[in-house]
Amino acid sequence: MMTERVEEKVRETLHAVALDRVLAPGDLAQQVVRRRSRRRFSQAAGAAVAVAAIAAGAMLGPWGGGAAEQGRPVRPAASPQGWHPWQSGVAGVSERGCLVDGSALYCSGSEYDVAKADANTGERLWTVKVNGEGDGNDHPFAVRDGVVYAYRNHTAKHLPNGDYAGGTDLMAVDAATGRRLWSVEMPQDDRTGQAAMLIDGAVWVNTPSLRTMSALDPRTGETKWRHTWAKGDVCQQAVLSGVPYLLCTQDSEEVHDTDVLRLDPATGEAHKVTTLPGRQQLLGTSDDRMVLAGATDTAGDDVQLTSVSGSGTRTSLPDQVKGHIAKWTVAGDRLISVSWKGQASAYSLTTGKTVWTGPVGVTMPGKDTMASLASPVVSRTQATVYFFSPAGDLSGLDLRTGKQLWHAHIDTGKPKPGFTDAPQLLLYQDVLIARNGSKIFSLLPPTGH
Repeated sequence: MMTERVEEKVRETLHAVALDRVLAPGDLAQQVVRRRSRRRFSQAAGAAVAVAAIAAGAMLGPWGGGAAEQGRPVRPAASPQGWHPWQSGVAGVSERGCLVDGSALYCSGSEYDVAKADANTGERLWTVKVNGEGDGNDHPFAVRDGVVYAYRNHTAKHLPNGDYAGGTDLMAVDAATGRRLWSVEMPQDDRTGQAAMLIDGAVWVNTPSLRTMSALDPRTGETKWRHTWAKGDVCQQAVLSGVPYLLCTQDSEEVHDTDVLRLDPATGEAHKVTTLPGRQQLLGTSDDRMVLAGATDTAGDDVQLTSVSGSGTRTSLPDQVKGHIAKWTVAGDRLISVSWKGQASAYSLTTGKTVWTGPVGVTMPGKDTMASLASPVVSRTQATVYFFSPAGDLSGLDLRTGKQLWHAHIDTGKPKPGFTDAPQLLLYQDVLIARNGSKIFSLLPPTGH
């Protein structure tokens, strides 16, 4: 049971590639430089992000920042037309997480791989039942042109001891009706941020082999092109402005340089744009840049933080911040972090300077527990950053000063041990959607300072 929980916690951490759910172990450098397989190499990403986040500083993209942004007036919070406060507690619908797209909420749980609800009312519109079991922390990862993309179990068979024996399919679902359009089998149970992504005109998926990424037609699932990297290499995937990239290095104990390849989204033709020293770990992307942590020695004592543009322009960032980060998020020119001690901080991604530091305003989970804080969400129109704890505490801090503007508490029930106690906070315009397990709350915070 403990192994299963650890695996699911790793999955949760790996969502950090999409700037989500981050943990911070103390052995960052060793995890960056020592990988024996593609999967273990990708698992280092989530671990690296948390420690490196603040040092990523001036590279994660413009928000308009500066004095003009600081003085911009904030309008009162307004609810979308037709919205009213609602909550839901139906088991099996949302434990794996949710995604907001327009006025729709797409969730996954133990009973349904996808369940669509009206974000205004919480009314369930359609569902796609799971094939076998629906566990883990994966949920629909994208919606585009009327199609929802999610994961499902490839088979419902079990081994004699009751363990699940199957695999993972990528599934496309009609957003209007819930009708399954197509599915493709993936070579491993990897449902992390790099397993499948949207690129221009296609879905970019790790299939049919571990060393292959395929561009699939969004409507039919038919393969448009494939790119397979050399045996003995390990590659990470990134998408910048709809264009796919690979970061490849040799899969060995020794540290080798990393090649950055740009793939034509229409044909898959690959061009090397640059070579980076040492083994690089992809931390995330922002606009036309990839954020990387690299090591050039086998001891892994020296980790270099770098941003690389789509054209190969490299910017090194020498500074690092010590400490253990529980969660963080990026919004334009701000990086928001939360320490395990309950201190929230905002950093300018233009200057790398600390904008403010203060109490986060929510009860923090224990560092050694399997529970986690929800990733902070930022409302630019309200100039507010929101936090949500598994204990049900909600807090809103002024994005410009760190002053607490609002606090609330919702009854999420008794905190549960294990990876299931992983709350989530989403924004639907000015409305907050707070989810923990099977309980979902939709509320409008009274901000407008």
